[in-house]
Amino acid sequence: MKKLLPGALALAAFLSACAGGGDEKAPGADGAKAGGAGGKVTLTGAGATFPAPIYSKWFSDYGQAHAVQVNYQSIGSGGGIQQVTAGTVDFGASDAPMTAEESARVPGILQLPTVLGAVTVIYNVPGLAQPLKLSGDVLARIFLGKITRWNDPAIAADNAGVQLPASNIAVVHRSDGSGTTFVFTDYLAQVSPEWKAAVGNGKSVKWPTGLGAKGNEGVAGAVKQTAGSIGYVELAYAMQNRLSMASLKNAAGQYVAPSVDATAAAAAGVAERVAGGDFRVSLVNAPGATTYPISTWTYLLVPPHWQDCGKARAFVGLVSWALAQGDDAARQLDYAPLPDQVRMGVMQKLGTLTCGADNQAVQPAA
Repeated sequence: MKKLLPGALALAAFLSACAGGGDEKAPGADGAKAGGAGGKVTLTGAGATFPAPIYSKWFSDYGQAHAVQVNYQSIGSGGGIQQVTAGTVDFGASDAPMTAEESARVPGILQLPTVLGAVTVIYNVPGLAQPLKLSGDVLARIFLGKITRWNDPAIAADNAGVQLPASNIAVVHRSDGSGTTFVFTDYLAQVSPEWKAAVGNGKSVKWPTGLGAKGNEGVAGAVKQTAGSIGYVELAYAMQNRLSMASLKNAAGQYVAPSVDATAAAAAGVAERVAGGDFRVSLVNAPGATTYPISTWTYLLVPPHWQDCGKARAFVGLVSWALAQGDDAARQLDYAPLPDQVRMGVMQKLGTLTCGADNQAVQPAA
C-alpha cells in the first residue's frame, strides 16, 4: 500500500468529511432532507461531451447509492454555457473557461475543474504500420489544408524511416461549439504563428478545410469510417473506438503519446497558479519531458445561488463524493484526477454556494 504523506492524509480526511463517508448519505441526497417527501432529487445538467464518459459513470454510481438522479445532456461546451446562462439547467459543463462577457451574464458563476483529459489526434491511415509522430507546426499545416497527402515531406521529417502512403488527407473537425475545439485550437495557436494569424482559437472557428461532425462521438465515428482521415477527440473516445493516436512533439521537444500519466504531468506545479481560487488556467503545451501537450481540465459551471436548497445540497454531496471517491473510475476511463491541492481548492469554492430566500450556506456533508 502506498504510504500517504501528512498533506495527503489531511486532504483524504477533508474529502472524506465532505463526501460524508463511504455509505452515509449527503445532506439533501435523501428526499426528506431535500424537501422531496421521500422521493428522489433530480438534477439537470448540460454541456461538454469531453467529460461525458466519466460524468455518466459518476452520476450513475452516485445515484445507485443515494436518492439523486442526474440528467446530463452532452451537447457541447457552447450549449452548456448557453443553458446555464438561460437558467434552464441546474449546472453546465465546459472544457473552455467562460469568457469575461459570458461570465458577466451569470455574475459570480463558479468554474470548477473536475478531472484532466487529453485531446488526442486520431487518424485512419490504411497501410501505415508504425505509430504516427507529429510536430505542432505540421499538425497546424494539415488542419490549414496546406499539407494534403500523407507522404508529404513535412510528415516524413517527423517520421524518419516510416513508409508513408501517398493517399489524400481528409480532415475531420467539430461542427458544434466545443470546448474540445477550444483546447485544440489553443494548442495550434501556441505552436503555429500561421494558425494563430489565419484562424485563431475558440469554441467555434472558421475551419479552412475539412468535414464537420457533432460531438467527440461524431468526430470519432467519422474518422473510424473514413480512410485517410485525421481528427481530434478526448482520449476516452479514442480508446473506446480503438482509434490510432499520434504522438505529439511537446514543449521539451519530445514526442509523447497521450496517456493518463502524460496528461497528469501537464498539471505539475499548477497548484501555485490557482492558489487564489481562479482555476481558468491553460494546461496546453505545458513544460516537462513526459508531458502530453494537448492536456486540459474540464469545468462544471455552477451558479453561486440556488433557489432550491434540496437540489443545492444534493449537488454538493454529488461533487464532494466524486472528488473524494471517483479517482479510480476516472483513471479506468482514461482521465487524470485533479492534483490534491487543486481538489481541496475546488471543495473550498463549492462551500461558498448559497441557497433559498435567506441565502443559506450550502455546506458539504458532515
